[in-house]
Amino acid sequence: MRLSVIGCGYLGAVHAAAMASLGHEVVGVDTDGKKVDRLAAGKAPFFEPGLDELLADAVASGRLRFTTDIAEAAQASLHFLAVGTPPSEGADAADVSFVDAAVAALVPHLKPGDVVAGKSTVPVGTAARLAPQIEATGAALVWNPEFLREGWAVNDTVEPDRIVVGVSGPGADAAVEVMREVYRSALSRGCPLLVTDWPTAELVKVAANAFLATKISFINAMAEIAEVVGADVTQLADALGHDDRIGRRFLGAGIGFGGGCLPKDIRAFAARAEELGRTESVAFLREVDAINLRRRQRAVDLVVDALGGDLVGRRVAVLGAAFKPHSDDVRDSPGLAVAVMLRGLGAEVVVTDPAALENARRIHPQLEYATAAEDALAGASAVVLVTEWDQYRRELSPSDAGALVARRLIVDGRNCLDAQVWRDAGWEYHGMGRR
Repeated sequence: MRLSVIGCGYLGAVHAAAMASLGHEVVGVDTDGKKVDRLAAGKAPFFEPGLDELLADAVASGRLRFTTDIAEAAQASLHFLAVGTPPSEGADAADVSFVDAAVAALVPHLKPGDVVAGKSTVPVGTAARLAPQIEATGAALVWNPEFLREGWAVNDTVEPDRIVVGVSGPGADAAVEVMREVYRSALSRGCPLLVTDWPTAELVKVAANAFLATKISFINAMAEIAEVVGADVTQLADALGHDDRIGRRFLGAGIGFGGGCLPKDIRAFAARAEELGRTESVAFLREVDAINLRRRQRAVDLVVDALGGDLVGRRVAVLGAAFKPHSDDVRDSPGLAVAVMLRGLGAEVVVTDPAALENARRIHPQLEYATAAEDALAGASAVVLVTEWDQYRRELSPSDAGALVARRLIVDGRNCLDAQVWRDAGWEYHGMGRR
């Protein structure tokens, strides 16, 4: 099939490359010329495992190209909208101006029988608002939300765990068949296809993120109680996880979630509910957000207490900058928030990360950065692990690290280290919600 992908940021670039790898002919469109040039050279403008190889192969095959001219999308019959919906300035509501602009630019190039598939995460009701101008061209609108996990985005696109297609009005049946064709590879392997209406499809992504955020904040709330009574939240999570109704995933207590999806989406969801007059329905999401932010402060408090209340002039090594491993995304990074708070208390903070230092430096130039973990650890009075990269949780030796630091004190902000191993190596170990 001939496809266009409008918007070539994280979502769009991955989707375009993945669709081309499945044999489709794809043109990616973006207004950022520098981004387009980089993508056209087979290089992703961000870190995502496996994406550079996928891009290079697809571009070399001729099935994938990139342009700033949206008129070239006219050659396609299926158009994916993959532009961002960041928070509105000064508010939690999603800014859909990029979606509106993309549709307005695309409409003059649509043909009868074309299908426009929205992938952007939007407030419920957006599809119904956009549909008239798309349907006026004889094209159909579907909403096809994405469920990408950063660090696993390529696999999640090529081998999704479900495909949701929201349709309505004339041309709905034909549009569903088009979507069946484009996802034929995944469907042939048994991936479920759920055909819904527009509002349900729009709600699926934000509802999923709200649920995951709630699960994370629930176990972090239990960590707050565990710290008071002397319980171990990791053992508590293990016990809960054996219940099939609950499951162990996303029950890892620590400094909480971040990134460009969960925090943004739960706040935008709550804001949209308020607009719909249903504030009480998602009022709990405000507390989910509050619990999440408290855990960052708790990590800072552990460092302050362990160092006797005075951080002035004390060197603190922060292991991690990305909000999660296998990513260079530092948007709403809990780890960077901890680093900034520690520096505000007078500490000499040194941050290291395998992939995210450039992005972190751009946002927080006031911090010191070290490419090698050994350089960050040298002379440190405290170490704070904030991103569970394998380089820290599996490969960092307690004895080797102990030879570099000024004091063997570590705060495990992700509860991902073996506490006993580190204590046996002479470290003062502090976890989140652990004895």
